[in-house]
Amino acid sequence: MTHYFTLEEANTLIVVIRPLIQEIMQIRQSILARQPESWPVVEKAAGNGGSKVASEIAMEFNRLDTLVRQILATGAEIKDINNGLIDFRALREEREVYLCWKFGEESIRYWHDLDAGFAGRHPL
Repeated sequence: MTHYFTLEEANTLIVVIRPLIQEIMQIRQSILARQPESWPVVEKAAGNGGSKVASEIAMEFNRLDTLVRQILATGAEIKDINNGLIDFRALREEREVYLCWKFGEESIRYWHDLDAGFAGRHPL
């Protein structure tokens, strides 16, 4: 059964989710910054069993997986890790919509239809 968030519930969860998304974005940036140096290592590791850089990247991916699972366990939906977009399923005028939050916003101030996405956001 689908859980529908009230605006108050969703905003309360933002306090919990904000630091998780912040860490996800930091890990993502770290992985992207290390991509040029890590890709040759990853290719070599596939043939010889590993390296320090490959182990560090694997640990970052494991942490990333843990953070994503923590967010999903709240009932929130991650829409875009790159921009920190999170949606909360809600009812508005007796129809399903998303309450929409983007990392950097203080609180949830927008909603959109289920099929509209970020571009279809409307102020609450």
